[in-house]
Amino acid sequence: MTDRHDPRDAAPLDPAAMRKQYRADGLSETELADGPMEQFARWFRQAAADAGLLEPNAMVVSTADSDGRPSSRTVLLKQYDEQGFVFFTNYGSRKGSDLAANPYVSLLFSWLPLARQVVVTGVARRTGRDETAAYFRTRPHGSQLGAWASEQSSVILSRDELDSSYAELAARYPEGEQVPVPPNWGGFRVAPETVEFWQGRENRLHDRLRYVAEADGGWRVERLSP
Repeated sequence: MTDRHDPRDAAPLDPAAMRKQYRADGLSETELADGPMEQFARWFRQAAADAGLLEPNAMVVSTADSDGRPSSRTVLLKQYDEQGFVFFTNYGSRKGSDLAANPYVSLLFSWLPLARQVVVTGVARRTGRDETAAYFRTRPHGSQLGAWASEQSSVILSRDELDSSYAELAARYPEGEQVPVPPNWGGFRVAPETVEFWQGRENRLHDRLRYVAEADGGWRVERLSP
């Protein structure tokens, strides 16, 4: 009889033994742009140009509800400019409900192949409906239908319920026909209060440079201990 290997019998992996020695060049104050959005644009271009990075615009969005209970999820960045970072979602989702009660948010961009992270803290506010509609029109037809089909974060009985909802919408709005913007779907713009640029270095002596918003609209830069 041939022995069948059950993967559950394998020894568990020890995460404490997993180590990566970073050897990237450092990040100095003299290299920084005048403001965080310009510095983000530099790093984002480099992340997008790295073939080993999947969806460099992916970011972890962390929110907390009115009782301070946190939650996190990965969302795609869809715009950034001097006013902040923009993503889109169902306003009735967990993050939408959290932000309605507590607008403070943290964003994390993790670009591990470059040994880099960007951490943003700030305040999230809804984008205008015109801006939401303009972005919605750029989405693939299937994604437009998906925004209607899914009551994001709500409990559903089965996958069939979701697929059935999508199929009904696809019949109502076939390819080539304009899909209206869902009334409870739209954007959030995160106006940054701090933006930290983290560069991995040898021996865990990482470089951490953080922009902090000043009352006069300028920015000061702090170096944080790793």
